[in-house]
Amino acid sequence: MAPPLLVVSTRSGHVESEHGVHAVVVDDGGGIVASAGDPDRQAWWRSAAKLIQAVACVEDGAADAFGFDDRALALACASHSAEDTHVEVASAMLLACGCDESVLACGPHASLSPSVARVHIKGDTVLGPRHNNCSGKHAAMIALARHRGWSLAGYERPEHPVQQRLLDEVCAFSGLDRAHVGIGVDNCRAVTFRLSLRGMATAWARAGTSPSSSVQRLREAMWQHPTLVAGTGRSCTTFLAAAPGRLLVKVGAEGVYCASLPQRGLGIALKVDSGDGRAAQSALAEILRQLDDDSSSSSCSSSSGSSTSATAEPLPHAAWHKLARLPVKDTRGDDVGVIEARGSLAWR
Repeated sequence: MAPPLLVVSTRSGHVESEHGVHAVVVDDGGGIVASAGDPDRQAWWRSAAKLIQAVACVEDGAADAFGFDDRALALACASHSAEDTHVEVASAMLLACGCDESVLACGPHASLSPSVARVHIKGDTVLGPRHNNCSGKHAAMIALARHRGWSLAGYERPEHPVQQRLLDEVCAFSGLDRAHVGIGVDNCRAVTFRLSLRGMATAWARAGTSPSSSVQRLREAMWQHPTLVAGTGRSCTTFLAAAPGRLLVKVGAEGVYCASLPQRGLGIALKVDSGDGRAAQSALAEILRQLDDDSSSSSCSSSSGSSTSATAEPLPHAAWHKLARLPVKDTRGDDVGVIEARGSLAWR
């Protein structure tokens, strides 16, 4: 096991809490480039799997059959904030399939954005399944079922052909067989997957380098519409907007974060033991900084033939500086502490 990476929260100059991080950086053959903690730690992939889950909708022709544009494809990969534009795109996806929100298996919940949630409360917004952060993912699943002629009943359940088809993609991208991918129920009632961090990182490395036109369309959709992938002020949106074409990211619940550096053929997966989301975004920002700073990252090569070129354009860390070092504030908005990552990746 590699040395640990910690995210530390301090208050008035003293440590208040520590969050251990397991992380791994791999090439698209699954070879480990760097790690912290246990690179084979098992974890639920949660929403960090959404890009992979969306592949079948495009690959099987459902996206084209129902006229999904890049905005719809971005929302299919999203954990959105239920801003007006998110709800509008989700509604349009369902309408294109001849459905409304009553077919969605996911239930309503408050926005992931505190500011949007306050707007909904003040406006007495009646929340429905369209407001669920996973409604775009579910709309893509419904489109796949419609296109393939499968029943919509139970489309979210493990035994349904939709979920079996998505599991095929998870195995293909991660390089794992079905025996090494656990099946569970996500908060949105659809299937979530349990696998090793190395498997997750391999999937993201391959998602970043895949020459498949379907995967390319999804990548471009996320880069062109970063606000649809998350929302105003959210970390995924900040990362994506900062480096289109060079950095692909997706957060998952309970301290999971995944990313791809397509120019370098690398994938990243991390899990914060405590499940703290603030710690996860700080850890990812620090890992990206170390990947740029350490010369080891420029000497690796991708199994698909793409090289982790030393001439790859550096990532603009200043764009997400606030994610790497998060202020702890009191109720008046004054800084009283900080959350930041400490420790280094171990290079192979």
